[in-house]
Amino acid sequence: MKKLFLLIYLFAMSCIAMAHDAHYDKLILRQWQFTSEQKTIVGSFYMFKDNKVFIEDINGEILSIPISKVSDIDKAYVMEKYQNIVKINSDPKQSNSLPLSKIILTIVSLLLLTIFIFYFSRVQQRKFLYPVLFVGILGILFSFTQRLMKTTTDPNFVNSAFIPFKPEVNTRWDNNYFYVESKGIPQHLMMAGITGWQQQFPIPQCYIGNNAWSIPLNPIKATNPVPVNQQHFLRGAIAVAANGIAIFNPYTNTGVDALLDGQLDNFGGHCGRADDYHYHNAPLFLDDKTADILPLAFALDGYAVYGSLEPDGSQMKPLDANHGHEVDNGVYHYHGTKTAPYMIGNMVGKVTEDSTLQIIPQASAKPVRPSGTPLKGAVITSCIPNSSGNGYTLTYTLNGATDSVEYSWTPAGAYTFNYYVSGVKTTTNYKGTPICTVPNTSSINQTLKDEKIVRIFPNPSTSVLNIQLDLNGINDEFKQISLYSLKGEKVFSSNKYERQIDTKSFAPGIYLVNICFDTFQITKKIVIE
Repeated sequence: MKKLFLLIYLFAMSCIAMAHDAHYDKLILRQWQFTSEQKTIVGSFYMFKDNKVFIEDINGEILSIPISKVSDIDKAYVMEKYQNIVKINSDPKQSNSLPLSKIILTIVSLLLLTIFIFYFSRVQQRKFLYPVLFVGILGILFSFTQRLMKTTTDPNFVNSAFIPFKPEVNTRWDNNYFYVESKGIPQHLMMAGITGWQQQFPIPQCYIGNNAWSIPLNPIKATNPVPVNQQHFLRGAIAVAANGIAIFNPYTNTGVDALLDGQLDNFGGHCGRADDYHYHNAPLFLDDKTADILPLAFALDGYAVYGSLEPDGSQMKPLDANHGHEVDNGVYHYHGTKTAPYMIGNMVGKVTEDSTLQIIPQASAKPVRPSGTPLKGAVITSCIPNSSGNGYTLTYTLNGATDSVEYSWTPAGAYTFNYYVSGVKTTTNYKGTPICTVPNTSSINQTLKDEKIVRIFPNPSTSVLNIQLDLNGINDEFKQISLYSLKGEKVFSSNKYERQIDTKSFAPGIYLVNICFDTFQITKKIVIE
């Protein structure tokens, strides 16, 4: 028994000694962009000195870049990092503080030491010390459980969901967030089918740069998930679809179900008070846009949203009260359905809701005109883009008559609205901000098919996977190849070009092969049997 107590104590002390946080296998890299060249660097912030930012790339090399050459977003990121470092080094209380988990482990370890000493000095009181020892061990186990509740999502896995919708959508990431940039206009037709029209019209927004949608890469499960209902999240988005369109609470800011109230079009969307187009239900139709089983969206708590199938291709399993469940690896995800609550019942991950009932951080839309009012009895029949791609003609019926609104904008942000009611035309002009352009970080022609760059065979694979780069000179731009299961688990990664990958040790199933080059990346689906 004495040896048992000694082993338990030594185990606890070893946990403290080895409980550092240098999880190099979980390192999340950042895409650094340059102002004067169509080029990016993938690497992590190392330090800032003499007006230069030092970046450690994925090969472990330290690159020195003048701060003036990186994008404004990266400059802000560098200065934030630098100021935090300065603050930590100038504040002895902050720099010497220990994480709560380590304090708990230390206290428990001292408790075990006390028990160990008393065991030798007062053997007759041994029975009173057993409960204390048991509680101490539970404390250690609980502290480890709390640490495991925080998960890190690989940004390349998140990015795979958005790839089918590029270049209308651009993505980037840092250590904390995955950013989605778009103009908020989908490729499908909008507004048709709305019977509860609020007289709003879809116009381009500027979800770019500091106003991009932010998806947490380090989601933490909430102790008490906040419900998505008529009391919470009535303003702003709760998720971002893979095509770059925001998804709002199924309930509007007046507390009604937008679908049942007739406010949504055939794709589950409509325009808000800023003429910003968004969905109120899960965009299940996006499943038809890609052959891969990928997330339809990502919630702003960091967890993925799937359609009617599980990530491994099987039929959707029973859903919990949050409208989702955990997969085998313990990572939570939601599912979209055609019935309430449609996508998210409760926010499983921790989120911050401000006084206006929206999740922050949150991208914002900018109106160019006063918001409209409900037009009772109107039914929108179509909203067709014009031939110049800078406006629409929205047609609706009201009291047996057909009326329309033609509107367009200039690159400088000048809007013209022509209203046709009973054959009478009324024109109103508005001044907005210049129309944004979605960044395109790729220097490769987006129309170039993946098959002309990379060939992966055989597919399905039983023992070996061949990777062949078919574009001249593309080998020099190679950065990294990774394989992911559809659960988001990384099963293989290499910073060197591998012509063959041994797949015999991989479990049968569907995998994503992600190949990163200097200025772009390619993701393909493969099957391992």
